[in-house]
Amino acid sequence: MLLDGREVSKSIKEDLKGTISSLSKKGIVPKLVTVLVGDNPSSHTYVQMKANACMRIGMESERIFLSTETTTEQLLQTIKQLNEDETVHGILLQHPVPSHIDERQAFDMIALEKDVDGVTSHGFGSTAFQLNAYPCCTPAAIMEMIDYYNIDVEGKHAVVIGRSPILGKPVSMMLLNRNATVTISHSRTENLEQLVNQADIVVAAVGKPEFVKGEWLKEGAVVLDAGYNKGNIGDCEYETCYNEASAITPVPGGVGPVTIAMLLRNTVLAAQQKAMKRELSRS
Repeated sequence: MLLDGREVSKSIKEDLKGTISSLSKKGIVPKLVTVLVGDNPSSHTYVQMKANACMRIGMESERIFLSTETTTEQLLQTIKQLNEDETVHGILLQHPVPSHIDERQAFDMIALEKDVDGVTSHGFGSTAFQLNAYPCCTPAAIMEMIDYYNIDVEGKHAVVIGRSPILGKPVSMMLLNRNATVTISHSRTENLEQLVNQADIVVAAVGKPEFVKGEWLKEGAVVLDAGYNKGNIGDCEYETCYNEASAITPVPGGVGPVTIAMLLRNTVLAAQQKAMKRELSRS
């Protein structure tokens, strides 16, 4: 089975349009602000894609471009101003930032109620404990695809290849909270091929093109490729993995479109929460 992310994304966006229309009647238009530091061409492309996605479903978006020479303090000040801006519902700091910037400090400056990309330490902890926070968008996209295609994870062995704080670690917690048995691995894991061969579900999030080979897989495994490398190549060797898997995400057209849809959903939910608080304060 091909796990078509474009189909899942389209379904999410159609649902959001009605909510956005209802909020607009109350004078609230969900707004996402993306902050980009530096001139990374890929980051510019991603930022433009997110702005276009907002526009198509009736959301507002703003892009803030900061020079490569921007300091951590200057970036923190920009985020602080966005936290205080009542018209802004979601803040996204485009990753990666230049190496001289303290990225974790910048992420953690984002107000929790506007952390629609789920990048703050508080947000990660809340997600792990199943508390009220917006989850990281790519892990949330993976779980959304699992739900959309009715893939049973309870009791299954899931091997996550990758340990980043905004992908590998949070998706591991999400799977664990669904009663999967989760093994977190990475590019330095010994005997990784044998470990992957035990997995019912493989999440590839290691950031290495065609890293996972088809011969590693147990026959009938579900493969969720969250990688996106130069040349539109995922972290799995698609042709060989396709032959062994019972279900697989393509790259492109798999997890990526759903990631953007989850970002839009989180921003709309943040706008809804603000509308509810405003109504409560008036009553």
